Amino acid sequence: MLTLLFFSLALLLLLGLLLKFAVADGEALAKQFASLGAKLILSARNDAELFRIKSELKGKYAPEHVKVLRLDLPSSEERLKKVVEQAVSLFPGDGVDYLIHNAAYEGMTTFVVNVFGTISLTKLVTPHMLKRGGGHFVVISSAAGKVPSPGQAIYAASTHALQDYFHSLRSEFYQKGIKVTVVCRGPIETPNGTGTSTSEDKNSPEKRVSSERCAELTIIAASHNLKEAWISYQPVLLVMYLVQYMPSLGLWLMDKVGGGKRVEVAEKKVS
Repeated sequence: MLTLLFFSLALLLLLGLLLKFAVADGEALAKQFASLGAKLILSARNDAELFRIKSELKGKYAPEHVKVLRLDLPSSEERLKKVVEQAVSLFPGDGVDYLIHNAAYEGMTTFVVNVFGTISLTKLVTPHMLKRGGGHFVVISSAAGKVPSPGQAIYAASTHALQDYFHSLRSEFYQKGIKVTVVCRGPIETPNGTGTSTSEDKNSPEKRVSSERCAELTIIAASHNLKEAWISYQPVLLVMYLVQYMPSLGLWLMDKVGGGKRVEVAEKKVS
């Protein structure tokens, strides 16, 4: 039974760019968790978007008892600490059982948001979980952190960094009740036609998993306490398996295939 879920949906960054793919994925997760009877705290920087999502949730505690808590991951540690303390107090008698990390950004401040902000928030929430006897971090990551990702080197590095951080965190605190599920997603289809990365071409012929199906599989993975889950169609899954279990062959294949089109798309977005 889910008691309280602190839901980090996405961020409206300082540049004023709303990451629509992250919001769409987070929205799908929020709707499915609400339908399962979870008590939710929706958190992001864009209050208006959060209240829109809240109004559309349906479930035992939704939308009336769904909480909205403004959060900006690049904030100072002191500000993040106040947000965490507020989150813990929103449902007296309950604690944070699940923290869903779903923020993602690709740009000049990629590591500030994706890595340092996420780690800072995690370090502040962990003591509260340990005090209650445990908790579960669900990290929405990307296949870009598992295989070479032409045109997305910085973004891929940030996702890889988070994957290693959370696997290490689980090993450190598993015997104290801290669980971690890292979800590595391939191309995801959202209502706006965007995918898991801002560098992906929405007209790409790649077959994409719907955000609703991705949310469903994410919840299944977390509820079964899977340490890591890969969500994608072929050929992305095949490449992930090759790089994981036959790295020489997988990396050779990626070098041969190349990433000309992806690099071109990324360069156009930067220029």
